Amino acid sequence: MTSVLYDVPGPKARRRSLLISILGGLVILAGLAAIVVMLAAPRVNAGGVETPGMFDPSRWDILADRALWRTILQRGLLATLQMAAVAAVGALVLGVLLSMARTARTAFIRIPAIIVIEFLRGMPVLLLMLFTLLVFSTGAYWAGVIGLVLYNGAIIGEALRAGINSLPRGQRESGLAIGLTPLQTRFSIEFPQAFRQMLPIIIAQLVVLLKDTSLASIIGYQELLNIGLRQATTTFGSRYLFTLFFVVLAVYLAVNLLLSWLARLLARRTASGRGGRRTKQAARVVQQLGGAGMAGTQLPVTFDDRSGGAFPSGSGSDSGASGGSGDGGGNP
Repeated sequence: MTSVLYDVPGPKARRRSLLISILGGLVILAGLAAIVVMLAAPRVNAGGVETPGMFDPSRWDILADRALWRTILQRGLLATLQMAAVAAVGALVLGVLLSMARTARTAFIRIPAIIVIEFLRGMPVLLLMLFTLLVFSTGAYWAGVIGLVLYNGAIIGEALRAGINSLPRGQRESGLAIGLTPLQTRFSIEFPQAFRQMLPIIIAQLVVLLKDTSLASIIGYQELLNIGLRQATTTFGSRYLFTLFFVVLAVYLAVNLLLSWLARLLARRTASGRGGRRTKQAARVVQQLGGAGMAGTQLPVTFDDRSGGAFPSGSGSDSGASGGSGDGGGNP
């Protein structure tokens, strides 16, 4: 038996795949067990003094110290979130501007925008931070913010450009037909729909931005990583280095998993509406219209029951524009 893309494995191939999976799992478990044993073993330093293993209770009693959590959460995490929040707003604004320039019809604007976007996308974030710090002497905080804004703004700009290009041409034409200027059409009709389609990607990029704030510790900004592994180690002692590393890791994971969960939730709501019922309903409407004016609309789309019409999801404000796009003279 074969499918379109590959041969469906037979009984021998399935048994071989199962055997390889079991062996691979055993190898991974053995590796993890070796790491645990290595960390748990006592260590002897150059002076012959034996120190307890990493899982010894004496290394974890620091977790009951409130001063540790005040240092980690009130100083480190707050500084990280402050940088991430300011950089996220700046990246969104820069992304909108770059996407507008990138989709401009004038080559005089579009070509420089392409060069700038490709340059920023190809530059490491740390180099952008160091360049800003060394050239403009902005201080560690603003150097980190500007570096994050430039890099992530270019990524978000490309995502928005892809969202705008995925819209039917009738969306823009209908806006111009009702008397809106090109700029009003872009902000009133195209950007709301592009944001909604690309929202999961944008949020995923903001998660990356949050993680990249740790790079600011290299240029001296006192964020979560810097405070957790440098200052806290100086305060509480180097014997707690592994414990502090574990605490910082857990805080980063908790924040990023929360944002990732939010991204998946938004992805489900924007991709399939509030369930498959509306998607199927929209598909039936498109079929009844014979696809007129709906070319380029990416299903699934949501259907506005209240309007009683066949409008792509976009937003509430795009219903009129969609009505224009669903025009095409192809309505039955």
